[in-house]
Amino acid sequence: MIKRYYLVMVSRHNPPACIPDTATRHLVMQMLAWIWCTVLSWWIGSILVFGVSAFHTILICGVFVTVGVFETAQQHPV
Repeated sequence: MIKRYYLVMVSRHNPPACIPDTATRHLVMQMLAWIWCTVLSWWIGSILVFGVSAFHTILICGVFVTVGVFETAQQHPV
């Protein structure tokens, strides 16, 4: 569990750390933070309108985007 926490939350251990340009790395992490803020705010709104069922779709989309960004950063850091 601690390894997974470091993989996502600690910038020295996550895949965007492979990106050599600091500004690009910062932009990637800021965009992921923005995406997750949006996912969580949509989830709160969807509970009020649709119930809990819409959360799964929103959460899965956020996970796919995050995994895609991490894989791209690890395989093509430039």
